[in-house]
Amino acid sequence: MLLADDHLILRQGLKALLEPAGFAVVGEASDGREAVRLARKLNPEVAVLDLSLPLLNGLDAAREIHQTCARTRTLMLTMHAEDHYLLEALRAGVRGYLVKTHAAADLIRAIQDVQRGQIYLDPSLSRAVVEAYLGKTELSADPLTSRERQVLQLVAEGKTTKESARLMSLSIKTVECHRTHIMQKLNIHGVAGLVRYALRQGLTQL
Repeated sequence: MLLADDHLILRQGLKALLEPAGFAVVGEASDGREAVRLARKLNPEVAVLDLSLPLLNGLDAAREIHQTCARTRTLMLTMHAEDHYLLEALRAGVRGYLVKTHAAADLIRAIQDVQRGQIYLDPSLSRAVVEAYLGKTELSADPLTSRERQVLQLVAEGKTTKESARLMSLSIKTVECHRTHIMQKLNIHGVAGLVRYALRQGLTQL
């Protein structure tokens, strides 16, 4: 199992909780890019991800893990209980979604369900979201591509274009093009506005 959360004390607490329950924690990550790298290297059965991870948020990390690690199923453990986060998680292929306010027993059950190939969804979340997903109806469309969301997150976290290009293994010109497209699509033409949008979308946190 892989644990990804930017708070060390939470990762330590989860490990202390899960290992006595019979789960082997093979890796820990403090940001989304590290989580993807470790998933590719370790090929864990389950990756437990926080949604608000630095450098690459949990949703986009889950997308990349699913594309490159066929064995790994992802479970989102988050403070975000809003409908659109759950819907985006389902779209990203996440197999489990649990809000952090629940008991430890709920997390253990969620992991067990995900291991068995089932989908575990926090029972407190909106049934309408699940029905919308299953019926393939759209609650809200994301105007940005996955790459654009990643660039937006790095901009919101204060990374320069050069730093973003290095982190994403892209050219500076490509990152600049993504940034231009983001501003055009969102009709936002300043960094402060981009930061506010990223915060509202859960791509980053203060």
